[in-house]
Amino acid sequence: MRPFTYEQAPDARAAVQMAAVPSDAHVRSPVQFIGGGTTLLDLMKLDVMRPATLVDITPLEKAEAGRIQQTPQGVRIGALVRMSDAAEHPLLVQQFPMVAQSLALAASQQLRTMARLGGNVLQRTRCPYFREIAYGQCNKREPGSGCAALDGHNRLHAILGVSEACIASYPGDWAQALVALDTNVEVMGPRGPRVIPFAELHKPPADTPHIETTLVPGELITAFNVPASAAARRSLYLKVRDRESYAFALASAAVGLDLDGERVRDVRIGLGGVATVPWRARKAEEALRGQVLDEAAAEKAAEAEFAAARTHGHNDFKVPVGRQTLVRALMAAKAMEV
Repeated sequence: MRPFTYEQAPDARAAVQMAAVPSDAHVRSPVQFIGGGTTLLDLMKLDVMRPATLVDITPLEKAEAGRIQQTPQGVRIGALVRMSDAAEHPLLVQQFPMVAQSLALAASQQLRTMARLGGNVLQRTRCPYFREIAYGQCNKREPGSGCAALDGHNRLHAILGVSEACIASYPGDWAQALVALDTNVEVMGPRGPRVIPFAELHKPPADTPHIETTLVPGELITAFNVPASAAARRSLYLKVRDRESYAFALASAAVGLDLDGERVRDVRIGLGGVATVPWRARKAEEALRGQVLDEAAAEKAAEAEFAAARTHGHNDFKVPVGRQTLVRALMAAKAMEV
């Protein structure tokens, strides 16, 4: 690990001032925020990320950034809340099951106890060509160098939202629930606070994979606002992986349903493991709204969503696995008692 300077921010405004430095992308900034550090410290040890300064934002957990609060619209979740606390919070378990389940199925208990929610949604890909600096071709790490995964071992890589510059998959779980439920993100930055839809936080790779989000250097996520809805109450998170614990998703689905009998009044779907960013399955949603939900309708919706999938050999299996994961999640949500 390279030498770095450590500073502690007493509040969000001070943290922003410390981190507001010129850079082409927040993940390449020489100043990085650190909370739980469960991803950042790993990448620093691997020499993938090389910040000159770390700004510790854990003191913010003593204020609203560390709280979960019910609001008239739904729930406000502070960015410094620990994953383990959110996974077990009664309000989330009862009113937003997909949110709680996506956290409970992520990482290990030890990591969930350390990791903070703001950092969780910004975690970087587990693509081995990104994490191993011996590989020279990685457009996320070295813009313009190429993508070794295109012709390499790409079993765990994305099939939706990919480009010729990058096929790295987004590794998180919680983000799928947030994108499905139309969450808004509160951000504090050099120009003051702003609120953005969670769906606009992450950027598909296109030809600039190193620009992973719409955040600019110095911007700090402070909270997530998740609106309450019938679809949020009848919801679940299904994760398919190589082993039952401590593994990233091969395919996952965060599904919420609002039913009128067996007919779909509203449906919310986020997909993971198969995409370069937290993926809102809008084609599947459009195919289901107003329809009687049965297995045939679910399969038709899944086919519509994965029609645009682009595979690269080892990850060809993700198309049928992704479709069946979505079908299973839809039928399981239908069977829920609410």
